[in-house]
Amino acid sequence: MNSTTTFKPAQTELSPEQELARLRWQCRRGMLELDMFLESFLEKSFLQLTATEKTAFYTLLNYPDQFLLEYLMGRSVPLDKDVAHVAKKIQAAAGP
Repeated sequence: MNSTTTFKPAQTELSPEQELARLRWQCRRGMLELDMFLESFLEKSFLQLTATEKTAFYTLLNYPDQFLLEYLMGRSVPLDKDVAHVAKKIQAAAGP
């Protein structure tokens, strides 16, 4: 991921399907573990998020891969409580 790239919600209204398609590309990190966490979450849980949770998800996508992996593996916790909450939801979606 380019360090100048930031992910944020689209400025225009997208259908849920369009939003998911856009996010699938943004969630491709090139690290198998991250890709699996994020893809599973998108398929199982993303559409049920509140607006606050979606904002936190976009914030989480802006973290460097090494921090994101640590958060999703449960090895550390983001300082932002909303982001930490979404990280837990991503972990849960990856489970059986």
